[in-house]
Amino acid sequence: MTEGPPKQARTWGMACHLSALLMFATVPLGTVLGMNIAGPLLVWLIRGKQFPFVDDQGKEAVNFQILMALVGIVPFIFVPAIRIPLQIVWTLLNLALIFVASVKASNGQAYRYPVPIRLLR
Repeated sequence: MTEGPPKQARTWGMACHLSALLMFATVPLGTVLGMNIAGPLLVWLIRGKQFPFVDDQGKEAVNFQILMALVGIVPFIFVPAIRIPLQIVWTLLNLALIFVASVKASNGQAYRYPVPIRLLR
């Protein structure tokens, strides 16, 4: 007997997190267009009611990507010498946390991003 969410729920929970990578499909405007939010939002809206685990992980992914989109705007107020390193750090942090969350969700563990803001509950 397996513990935790069923395999299909784990797969969709992982998809909630990985779908944020759509922002890279439309570089350089992916984040500006909200593609990092659109992917998790669509997965959550389509599969969230079917599986409680997907509902939880979808909200978590959407909340985090909303915050990352807002934080991603901040470097644009700086001169390029500061902007570029900030964007690199922002992107690497986002990627690292997306992959950690995806692995955890794939293993059936609910992941919590280290963010203080949760707009969706």
